[in-house]
Amino acid sequence: MTEPQLRLAFMGTPDFAVPSLAALLETGHRVVAVYCQPPRPAGRGHRPQPSPVQLFAEARQIPVFTPRSLRSPEVQGEFAALGLDAAVVAAYGLILPPAVLAAPRLGCLNVHASLLPRWRGAAPIQRALLAGDPETGVTIMQVDQGLDTGPMLLRQAIPIGAGATAGSLHDALAAAGARLIVEALDGVAAGRLVPVPQPADGVTYAAKLERDEGRLDWSLPAIELERRVRALNPWPGVWFEAAGERIKVLAAQVVPGLVPGVSAAPGTLLDDQLTLACGTDALRLVRVQRSGRGPVDGAAFLRGFSFP
Repeated sequence: MTEPQLRLAFMGTPDFAVPSLAALLETGHRVVAVYCQPPRPAGRGHRPQPSPVQLFAEARQIPVFTPRSLRSPEVQGEFAALGLDAAVVAAYGLILPPAVLAAPRLGCLNVHASLLPRWRGAAPIQRALLAGDPETGVTIMQVDQGLDTGPMLLRQAIPIGAGATAGSLHDALAAAGARLIVEALDGVAAGRLVPVPQPADGVTYAAKLERDEGRLDWSLPAIELERRVRALNPWPGVWFEAAGERIKVLAAQVVPGLVPGVSAAPGTLLDDQLTLACGTDALRLVRVQRSGRGPVDGAAFLRGFSFP
């Protein structure tokens, strides 16, 4: 690499953060510590499972720290003793107190999955899809004490295609973030990048996702429900209830209007392709799944299910 080697800590937890950590290692920067949230119970046995970032770091013999909080003097002292040039943060999930923010020589840089100041907060990818945004992107910013309020270093826009899901957009943004964080670190270290304050206008907040958001309400417009199917895929998933059974919806498409001369209440089955009336237009359920069974298309589902 042509830029000076930096002494870094990486702070991230989920899959989204792994490409950024991998990119830093590939450029030759020294990642001397990785911070993740503690292992969480998962799977059938509900045993504590290390996060994707922890597994990735441990496989490369990088020391991993999993404090439940960064507020204790002991944890802050450990962090300061690392003698860091910078810390890179990507979907870490814990608040960085002032002592942590001030410890690295070049500060803490965050990889955020939106075009700030739009969609500050926990679920920017899903909220952009739910809102029908035509584009989203990645912002590299300097972390301050606010919620994603720090000054910006780099931004890259990514169009949201008609078939984009939270899963596909997640992967595209994670890859873009990995490229940008390397460029931002080198630019900050060389004095080429000057942080720019976020605009005061256009601020929105991406609230944490709740499981109940996956329930389809047929009284809503079909376009909103179709966005929900894409935005909540893969988690928490979208579903509806029929004949006392919960049916997952994996893919759907909007059908403008109804059959001429037909007036149907929201939730009414309209044809043999599993098209249901909505508050506005109709929604065709292209791919669905019953509990304990494999995914099928709408027509196949109706052949084996008595829809009320």
